[in-house]
Formats: sequence, C-alpha cells, structure tokens
Amino acid sequence: MDESRNYVDWKTITNFVIDSFVGYGIPKADAVVCADVLLESDKRGIESHGVNRFKPIYLDRIKAGIQNPVTNFEIVKDFAATAVVDGHDGMGQVIGFKAMDMAIQKAKKYGIGMVAVRNSCHYGIAGYYVTMATKAGCIGMTGTNARPSIAPTFGVENMLGTNPLTVGFPTDEAFPFVIDCATSITQRGKIEYYARVGKDTPAGMVVGRDGLAHTDSVAILTELNTEQAALAPLGGIGEELAGYKGYGYATVVEILSAALQQGNFLKALSGIGANGEKIPFHLGHWFIAIDPEAFMGLESFKKTAGQILRDLRNSQKAPGCDRIYTAGEKEYDTWCERKTTGVKINPAVQKEMIAVRDELGLTQYKFPFED
Repeated sequence: MDESRNYVDWKTITNFVIDSFVGYGIPKADAVVCADVLLESDKRGIESHGVNRFKPIYLDRIKAGIQNPVTNFEIVKDFAATAVVDGHDGMGQVIGFKAMDMAIQKAKKYGIGMVAVRNSCHYGIAGYYVTMATKAGCIGMTGTNARPSIAPTFGVENMLGTNPLTVGFPTDEAFPFVIDCATSITQRGKIEYYARVGKDTPAGMVVGRDGLAHTDSVAILTELNTEQAALAPLGGIGEELAGYKGYGYATVVEILSAALQQGNFLKALSGIGANGEKIPFHLGHWFIAIDPEAFMGLESFKKTAGQILRDLRNSQKAPGCDRIYTAGEKEYDTWCERKTTGVKINPAVQKEMIAVRDELGLTQYKFPFED
C-alpha cells in the first residue's frame, strides 16, 4: 500500500473531527475547540494525545454516559485575580479553554490570574493551554490530576496520576518555550500508543506489584486499571535515580488540582465505581497566567527569555551530537514539516474513523486510506 495514503490533510481531518463531535451531541462552537486541542497534539508530533484518542477517550466516554457532551461551565467563586470553576463532567477541552482564557483576562487586569477547576474530564495536551497564554503575551502554567497510575517512591501501588506540570514562556523567537511532560517516566497515552502499534513498553517505565519491570503494553493497560502495575515517577524507581523528584512534583500537581477547588483526588479518580461500573472521572485542573507587563515589560521579558534559549542551544555539544534543543523547538520543527503532509493515521485509527463516519452517516468523507 502506498504510504502516502495513510495521510489525511488538515482541513479534512479537522472538519471530520468537528462533525463527529457534533454528531455525538457536542455544540458546534465547543466541537471546534475540542478538535483544535485534539489535532494540536498531532501537529506537534504528540501522537499519544491526538487522533489516536479521538474515539476511545472522548466519543466512547460520551456514549458510556460518563462524560457530558454539553458543557456546563459553572463559576463557583470569582475573587479578583482568582476563580473556582465546576465543569460538571463536560468536555475537558472546553473547560480548559474557558478557564485559561479567564486566567489570561485576570492577568491582563491584575498582573496574575489563576483558575482552579473541579469535575472535569481529560483536557488533551496541557501545552495547548500555556500556548494560549504565550500567544496573549503572558506566561502560562497548568496542571491536571488523572487516573491513578504512578507509584510513590518505595511503593508499588498506583496512587497518583501522570500529572503534567506544564509551563510556557513567550519569547522573541518564532516559537514559545513550552515544557509539557508528565511527572511519570511515561504516560498512559504513550503505552496506549505502544499497544496500538504492537510495541513493548521499554523496561523500567512500569513496575508490577511484584516489584519487577513489566513490558507487555497490552497487559500493562489492564494491569494499571486493576492496580497490578504502576508507572514509575520521573527519575525512576527508588532514590538512586532521583525518582523522588518526580514523585514530589506529581504530588504538587495533585494538591493544586484538588485542594483549592475541593475536588476529587488519588483513588477517587479511577473512573470505576464500587461495583466495577464506569463512572465520571471528576478530574481537577489549574491554570495560571502572568502578564510580564506587570513586571519589567513583555518585550524585555521575551528578549531575555529568547537569549537564554539561544545561549543554551549554542553551548558546546557532546561528541556526535549536532544540535541542542530547548523545550518547544522540536514541536515547532515538526509542525513546519507536517503543514503540507497532513496527519498520519495508523491502521487501528483508520478503522475507528471509518466506523464513526458510517455510524453518523457522514457520507461526505472519503479517506485516502480506504480501498
């Protein structure tokens, strides 16, 4: 089969995802936001959070009744530079977009804005929201808790979510500095991706109740849900490789995602009820925006931030290495390459897209990978 047939152009995939979300009851304006967040992952080369998750993480959860297609964004408390929001188990992307926008507006007025969210759902890549801030000339920060996946240092039980701690800085370059990564060695989405493409999970990323490394990706997904395996925190198992640092930062994100807004945490985020039934995840998020104009000015901030990044990239390289990167640079390079190629769809997702199209009667779509 011609490999080029696995690619779908951005206009087609965007319209298809929007129409599919609408077909599942999401209002058009919200569907546009959801599609934008979802496909931003693929544009940046983060396939684990892109089209791969379109059906199983969003459409299937709506169909199962554990995620609401219509989002009720309730402001529980609004206090000058801060706010608390209840998302009522609506679309996480819509909740995240509105919450970060609120934080940005508060930052423009007060210098800093923070919004804490409870009762939300998976909100996609955290980097999307801090990039919203950088585009508005602000520093952006966000974090979210998630299904229990990480074992604490010296433990084997999955207690904490992969809990990304994400920061974005505007710079004077063509792209912002964006560090968006889990506080575990890997995230569940990456293992889902490994399982889809038939790859083993590298040894050392997952620890079983027996204390040994597990590598069977398909089995790990079941073991994570049944608490027979857990992800290692960033740094690794135990103290020798400083896994306690990842454990500590994961805990920071967990507390900020639950304590300020009085939301659920740890085991209460499993998505599994007392009788083994699927229930809403009730996730928590937090969003911070800081306006450099409240300090020494945006342009001076961007210039200094950019120079720091350039100095890092221009520092002496290790033998055999041609390039030093700073956070956000590889994602920018990937988008420059993918602007014209479109998004690559693997065979498993191809089948899902065809099934969703046929289910919803979206006959206007004919994909290049179809016979």
